[in-house]
Amino acid sequence: MNLPRMVVALLPAVVLVFAVSSASGDEWEPVPGRLLSRFAKDVDPGAVHPEYPRPHLRRERWRNLNGLWQFSVAAPDGAPPVGKELAGKILVPFPVESSLSGQGKMAHRVWYRRYFEVPDAWRGDRILLHFGAVDWEARVWVNGEKLGIHRGGYDAFSFDVTGALRQSGPQELVVGVCDPTDMGFQPRGKQVLKPRGIWYTPTTGIWQTVWLEPVPHTGIRGLKVVPDVDRSLVRVTVAGCGTGADHSVRIIVREKGEHGVRQVTGSGPPGKAIEVPLSSPRLWSPATPFLYDLEVHLLEGERVLDRVQSYFGMRKISVGKGAGNIARILLNDEFLFQLGPLDQGFWPDGLYTAPTDEALRYDIEVMKRLGFNMVRKHVKIEPHRWYYWCDRLGLLVWQDMPSGDRYARKGRGAIDRSEESAGQFETELRRLVEGFGNHPSIVMWVVFNEGWGQYDTKRLTNRVRKLDPGRLVCSASGWNDVAGVGDVHDIHAYPGPASPQPEDSRAAVLGEFGGLGLPIREHVWQEKKNWGYRNMKTRAELNRNYLALLSSLRFLISHPGLSAAVYTQITDVEIEVNGLMTYDRAVIKVDSAQLRDAHRILYQPPPRLEVAVATSEKQPAHWRYSFEKPPSGWFRSGFDDRGWKRGPGGFGTKGTPGAVVRSEWKSGEIWLRRSFELDDLKGGTLVLRIHHDEDVEVYLNGIPAAKRGGYTVEYIHVEISPEACSSLECGSNVMAVHCRQTRGGQYIDAGLVRLMDEKRE
Repeated sequence: MNLPRMVVALLPAVVLVFAVSSASGDEWEPVPGRLLSRFAKDVDPGAVHPEYPRPHLRRERWRNLNGLWQFSVAAPDGAPPVGKELAGKILVPFPVESSLSGQGKMAHRVWYRRYFEVPDAWRGDRILLHFGAVDWEARVWVNGEKLGIHRGGYDAFSFDVTGALRQSGPQELVVGVCDPTDMGFQPRGKQVLKPRGIWYTPTTGIWQTVWLEPVPHTGIRGLKVVPDVDRSLVRVTVAGCGTGADHSVRIIVREKGEHGVRQVTGSGPPGKAIEVPLSSPRLWSPATPFLYDLEVHLLEGERVLDRVQSYFGMRKISVGKGAGNIARILLNDEFLFQLGPLDQGFWPDGLYTAPTDEALRYDIEVMKRLGFNMVRKHVKIEPHRWYYWCDRLGLLVWQDMPSGDRYARKGRGAIDRSEESAGQFETELRRLVEGFGNHPSIVMWVVFNEGWGQYDTKRLTNRVRKLDPGRLVCSASGWNDVAGVGDVHDIHAYPGPASPQPEDSRAAVLGEFGGLGLPIREHVWQEKKNWGYRNMKTRAELNRNYLALLSSLRFLISHPGLSAAVYTQITDVEIEVNGLMTYDRAVIKVDSAQLRDAHRILYQPPPRLEVAVATSEKQPAHWRYSFEKPPSGWFRSGFDDRGWKRGPGGFGTKGTPGAVVRSEWKSGEIWLRRSFELDDLKGGTLVLRIHHDEDVEVYLNGIPAAKRGGYTVEYIHVEISPEACSSLECGSNVMAVHCRQTRGGQYIDAGLVRLMDEKRE
């Protein structure tokens, strides 16, 4: 699509030029005075992100172009600085605004400049120049010849530079980058020009690896690998370049095991799906992330024209009926509760770019160490190396599409760019699904987050499903759910947890909850004015409250039937301090062993809930109640409550969310008492089922059982204190409740349910 002239005027022009020899490391240092991650010390300007950047399509010959480049800020209409030295230096691939770039400033228009040389052994091949990602618009020149324009901040792109190369010697490369951030309409996630709250410092320019690669004129352009668990085969489609009827493809699948290597092959024409059967395939899962090696040859007769290496995992993701005929997310046809953190992929020193590949791996290792089996990559797309480590280490990924905006900001006003925004959003959405579809770790695409820029939800959800029928699609995480669209109904609840009702063919998931905040001194973006959704004072308090959230989460797996939950979040991000790790990755704030053990309980078969003492949800349960403060000891078993009123629960005001009001309660406080019978104390665990608005305290036989602040919008399950559980007897018992309300709606109702562990019973 054509970029509107008005928006082009806002964009920065960046030009890149490669030096013949790498600049000295003495010319670079991180911007001082900024928070650095624990990996910043490992950044070597002479070998920045030296790993091969494309794990799914690997060739032996390539040249990394990361390192120190010439740099300058550009004028809006400036000509490319071909043949002109630039005064500044920048360390690629770190964004202009980042500390590790050496610049650390916002700039909408910038130039990069450097030279490169082509090895003599590459002559005769096509020479491709690859960019992992550039935010947002990139214009590329080689030796003064303009090669093209790419618009999109998250996807890889390439140019064939062969025709622009000199016969020998240094080759000049210039790239112009323009990035309007939130003055434009393009997908950008949480990047803003004025960072605040949940909105962060932008990323401008090159932020992933730049590299050269020689490719045969008749060669392999791409692979599409689709596992078919039901039929025990893998389906491989090879996209060729310059191929015709005389060319064929050979597929080699290798399975490495304890007893050596098993190998199977398949063949067929390029451009057609080739099926390779697998005998007793080993399935990929978080517990056993087995990967098959894949080698692909492009042939002309028996002559190998091109050869690439890859890998794949055999796994199936679907929604089906689990225990109790509840729609569940199934992995390899079995229900596995998915639990993981929100991961926004920001770094204090590199912003969108991790300092090193080891840093990318570390975050995933910590998630595994904490016992998570899933992660939601939030409104950002990572380099392929990040997904490679998820594939290799075994972490399920929910992948968000970065949010855009249908309006371009200009001053205090807004320019309607709905058509342009939609076109760019859909282009980059297609590139996401097609470009990252070979990673077995990715099991769900999230089209919209919380209604940000949301439009045509049904059409876009169906489009993603058509592009990739082998994965789940979440149409909208958090808000603006369109009934019946997508594979899941996703809600957000802070601190939560909560669950929507599973539907006939859609599973219930909790896309965000938690947000417990704790700043750790000397490890924060700024020392003052940090925040979380609910603030903690100590690491012990954070740990305790996190475990309490997990306890409530377990009940939701059974009723109404939650399939997955995402905790906000794995790391602090700028002034947000609700991470389980500090922003610099130096401190894990929680007890790793305790969290790991608590998480593993959630992966067991979901417990069954049996009513022990009914609430008033379906039938009225009668209580003694008082709006006047009673004498001390009102909660004890022997207290005489015959002077109190008697009425059916629940108690509250009409219109309170989730309430079943049978008796009106409008005053500030209410005291309740109820006798109940227990026939059996054996089997399962008794827990409280309660809906309260607002603060509540519950007693059993005069013993404190539970105390909660705030309010709920539905019935939830809460653990009972061991002392209160011990007070229960076969026969008659007493439940006493005190609830306090200050504003808004109000409601109270309570009962008991028995948690029956299916694994033990």
